[in-house]
Amino acid sequence: MAKEWIINQANMRWQFNRPRNVGKVSEEIRKCTPKSLEDWETFYYKNVYAKEHLEDLGRKLYVKISEVCLAEIENITEQDCIDFVTNLVINRTYDGYQSEIQTIYGQLQQELGVKVEPAPDEWDRGYNVDFFIKVKDKYIGLQIKPAAYAYITQIINELEFQKKTHEKFTEKYGGKVFYIISIKEGAKKIIYNREVIEEIRKEIGRLERA
Repeated sequence: MAKEWIINQANMRWQFNRPRNVGKVSEEIRKCTPKSLEDWETFYYKNVYAKEHLEDLGRKLYVKISEVCLAEIENITEQDCIDFVTNLVINRTYDGYQSEIQTIYGQLQQELGVKVEPAPDEWDRGYNVDFFIKVKDKYIGLQIKPAAYAYITQIINELEFQKKTHEKFTEKYGGKVFYIISIKEGAKKIIYNREVIEEIRKEIGRLERA
């Protein structure tokens, strides 16, 4: 398994499996419509590349692994590994966290001081709910809709069509469903209808008192 992983990583790195090297295999096999592996093998060697071509690619791949990769591995120090693990756990985790809180649900978590969680698939399909906030044994639903300014009116109109599914969610889980419009401001996403934040806060309070 370790050997196959190394070969696969090197193969992807030097792109020996790209169409320029092996042809558009997904298209070619459909042309062939083989009934057996032997049919496909015969078709490929006859119509795409000869067997010798693949063997030559394999030899080139071996050179890359045995010469280039080996030289790179020998050049790795203990400190390189320490720096990599530290950077991965500390720096990249922090960068990922910062990226996360730039998203809409991340902004909501910061503003409301509560956990916002992704909704299960059945809630997405059945109730048009993307995220939820749990309050005691009740749930508040959130639907986030990305949009440009030109489409905001159209998106608000869509809410009417989804009203029934949102009402079913409230009936079953106790909390309302709130519609959040996400727009881009430069490279950052922001909440367009910011008044919804206070509405959600009031709903959290209502459920906590219930």
